[in-house]
Amino acid sequence: MPFPGCEKIWIDGKFVDFEDAKLHILSHVIHYGSGVFEGERCYNTVKGPAVFRLNDHSRRLLDSAKIYRMTAECNPVKPDGTRMFPDDKFLDYTVEDINKATLDTIRINGLDNCYVRPLIYRGDEALGVSPFTCTPHLMIAVWKWGKYLGEDAIERGVDVQFSSWTRIAPNTFPGMAKACGNYLNSQLIKMEAQINGYVDGIACDKDGFISEGSAMNIFVIKHGKIYTPPIGGSELPGITRDSVIKLALDMGYEIVETRIPREMIYIADEAFFTGSAAEVSPIASVDRIPIGKGSRGEITREIQARFFGIVEGKLEDKFGWLTFV
Repeated sequence: MPFPGCEKIWIDGKFVDFEDAKLHILSHVIHYGSGVFEGERCYNTVKGPAVFRLNDHSRRLLDSAKIYRMTAECNPVKPDGTRMFPDDKFLDYTVEDINKATLDTIRINGLDNCYVRPLIYRGDEALGVSPFTCTPHLMIAVWKWGKYLGEDAIERGVDVQFSSWTRIAPNTFPGMAKACGNYLNSQLIKMEAQINGYVDGIACDKDGFISEGSAMNIFVIKHGKIYTPPIGGSELPGITRDSVIKLALDMGYEIVETRIPREMIYIADEAFFTGSAAEVSPIASVDRIPIGKGSRGEITREIQARFFGIVEGKLEDKFGWLTFV
């Protein structure tokens, strides 16, 4: 089974067997990429299974849906006071609804350490660029998933390249939305890297500054300062990114959110990716140039230790990031 442990999937308020979780081939999401999603992790902490920053993920899911006009408040009001479209063409879920459905899905599948994938997608009522006639649906699936970049990536680091593909530009696709269609760009970056013998790629923005990995935020360390690209170019406001910033500041490090030229990473002392799937993964080399000593650096190791200490329940969760199942 490609998704171990995924026995039941939550769809529109009901649990469906894995084999029966299907949608029509003419669904809008298939033809036009009209979906938004999240990637989350549930960790088996010393105090029991807990989802990392569940509330923030559910909030961002609804924010992405709002940007793509899927939520109830986005149904326009006509001059006569009536709504332009039927109410059932918009979502009315709350953050609390999604939180509960997520925890229920983990429980019914009996998992204590898993990846969580909520997805809001447009249905099959019609085809055409406008999605307003297609009903949005919500599904939540969970399964066992190991280290995204490989089991040894956390310690050894990964070898990556700069991609020939540029990240989406502002005012083309909304980078703040975690939308399905955005990840066509990510696929191109990832495939090119794999074909060229690398684990992943780093993409630049439209002006040639470092943006992010194929599906991960990036941090660069030089002379003890931690640099990361600012939100506002084409970077997803990553939740793990935000967590690392909070942890680093709490540990006394200086965080500098600024545009980073490509060549800066070649002469950096350390660099690492962050993401719900990638967690905190060191970058060992870029374009065959070793970063620092060519493996995990000391500051990266310290941040990893704090991060994994919290998500495993071994250190105090002072930020209130864990929601226990």
